[in-house]
Amino acid sequence: MTTAATQLLFDAPIIQTLPVTGLAKLYPVSRIFCVGRNYAAHAAEMGGEVDREAPWYFTKSAQALCQSNQSVPYPPGTSNFHHEIELVIALGGPIFQGDENRAQDAIFGYACGLDMTRRDRQQDGKDARRPWSLGKDVENGAVIGEITPCTDIGPIGPQRMTLAVNGETRQDALLSDMVWTVIEIISHLSQFYHLNAGDLIMTGTPAGVGPVVAGDTITGQIDGLKPISHQLSAAE
Repeated sequence: MTTAATQLLFDAPIIQTLPVTGLAKLYPVSRIFCVGRNYAAHAAEMGGEVDREAPWYFTKSAQALCQSNQSVPYPPGTSNFHHEIELVIALGGPIFQGDENRAQDAIFGYACGLDMTRRDRQQDGKDARRPWSLGKDVENGAVIGEITPCTDIGPIGPQRMTLAVNGETRQDALLSDMVWTVIEIISHLSQFYHLNAGDLIMTGTPAGVGPVVAGDTITGQIDGLKPISHQLSAAE
C-alpha cells in the first residue's frame, strides 16, 4: 500500500476510463471479466459445446482497454486475428455471493464491446491445455464503446447485435440467444469474486467470428446502445 509519503520507482499505470452517455464524468475501469461460449452457435463453430451446468470465464487486463473510434496497429505474434462482438456489463456497485435480485441492483449500464482475439495463439493454448492469455489478453484487444446507463435500456433480451467488417455483416444475433443471462452471469461470478463498481463483464459472442487484417474497419451495434467502430492499421 502506498501513502502520501511513498515515492514510486516509476509512474503508476494510467487509470483506464470509458465515457458515459449523458454524463460528464467518466467510468473508471477496474477489471475485465469475459464469459466463454455463451452462445451455442458460436461454441459449435469453434468445435466445442456449451457447458450448461455453469458459465466459465477468462480475463483481460484493464490496460488492454481501447475506446471506440481508435486506429491501432495489427498486433504482433499472430496471423489469424479475429473479431468478436459482445454485450458488456458495467457494474456500479458491490456484490459478493449475491442472488439474482442483488445482481440486478449491481448493474450500472451496458456497452458494445469487441473481444479481439489472436485465434492461433488461443488454439495453441487449447491444444496444449494451457491458459489462453496470449490469445485473449491482447493490447488494445478489449474495445469498448460508450456506456449507456441501464435505466435507459430496459430488460436485456430482445435487442439485436450485429458486426460488420468494411460494411459487410458477419455477426447477427439477438441478446436472447445468450445461454446465460446477464443476471445469471453476475450472480454466478460473484460467488468467486468481490465484484464492485468499475468491473466490466464481456458476455460472449455469437456465431460468425472471423479474421481481420490491417486496413479493415470493424463496426458493431446493439439496439439501444452507442455503436462501436475500430480500425486496424499496419503492424508496427
